[in-house]
Amino acid sequence: DRIAAKLGDDNSGVVAGTFHSVCGRILRRYGEYIGFTKDFTIYDTDDQKRLIKDLIKQNNFDEKIVPVKTVMNAISSAKDKLIDPDEYYQNIGSDMREKMIAKLYFQYEERLASADAMDFDGMISNTVKLFTENPDILSYYSNKFKYIMVDEYQDTNHAQYKLVKLLAKEHRNICVVGDDDQSIYRFRGATIENILSFEKQYRGSRTIRLEQNYRS
Repeated sequence: DRIAAKLGDDNSGVVAGTFHSVCGRILRRYGEYIGFTKDFTIYDTDDQKRLIKDLIKQNNFDEKIVPVKTVMNAISSAKDKLIDPDEYYQNIGSDMREKMIAKLYFQYEERLASADAMDFDGMISNTVKLFTENPDILSYYSNKFKYIMVDEYQDTNHAQYKLVKLLAKEHRNICVVGDDDQSIYRFRGATIENILSFEKQYRGSRTIRLEQNYRS
């Protein structure tokens, strides 16, 4: 998924990149408002695996019951839906394995925070948190990014949807490109409803159908 934003009304330039690269630049500048330094570390998949494996061992949990990949997927899914450890725990019911995962999620976030680190999912959710808790910073970026375009919109998840909605709320100059028939990342948290409900979310928007195949 890629996002591009035109800077202001004077054609002074365009900021473009993946959601993660754009969020990374924002968090390097303002991360201190949510407890991170500008030099925070980004954990990749291998870093996550090592940390979760260590936490499972530390809690004397059976890795056959809570495999590392299962825990990683659960945490990633929660962050994609903007569900923090507290909310996750409140919604798990009495399932023992879910309680184990909830505990690991708490400890995982604590270890990330103490290491001044975040994972890739956290880069999106933390930017949403930054904007939600600091309206002045959101206002700055809303005015800086007056025109927004998102590619492959059918493959965005809830956190990405929320981020774009926050940035576009003030000026509503937003263009998304996508095809609901080509959504392939539902297993990774993609929410097809983002593109299906776009016209309802942005009343007065115009749909332009690209029905000629120029690629082949």
